[in-house]
Amino acid sequence: MLRYKIDGIFFLFISLVTFPHLVSYSKEEKPTYSTTYHFESLLDRANSFKSTRITTAKKTLQKKKTAPVEELHITHVTASVYFPEEAQTDSSPLITADGSRINEIHPKKHKWIAVSRNLLTRWGGHIEFGDKVKVSGISDRLDGIYVVRDTMKKRLRNRIDILVGPNDKVMGRWNDVKLTKL
Repeated sequence: MLRYKIDGIFFLFISLVTFPHLVSYSKEEKPTYSTTYHFESLLDRANSFKSTRITTAKKTLQKKKTAPVEELHITHVTASVYFPEEAQTDSSPLITADGSRINEIHPKKHKWIAVSRNLLTRWGGHIEFGDKVKVSGISDRLDGIYVVRDTMKKRLRNRIDILVGPNDKVMGRWNDVKLTKL
């Protein structure tokens, strides 16, 4: 309530500063309208703006409640697999970019992937660490839902790496793989 009064006073002040010719006159002239009428009309305008703002806010809230589910982001990428080894990662191969620890014995059970940096929101993409994504277009064995836990080198673009173990006997590179953010 206090905010609306402050808004009204602010509006009145701005109106008086912006349109001084509406309220100022010389001593010889007589005003053609009463200043109280002008003041009341300014207050009426301020109140109409206030009520418009309230109804607009209510409509916005109603729209948000009935808004459809966010559109799915689909990206076509190149996919490959990686092992949690120093040769394929960094000096700490069992820790992902978001700080998660990889199970050394069965890394494939995590269902984790690494994505290229251009797909992450911090570098302009639409995926965050911890987001679930659906990967399709590789094979029945590797297609499915994965969690984004790691990132790749800067030079790679539109790429994903699926975390597997060296004993899983999975190798390969697949083009035109569909990545859907869930």
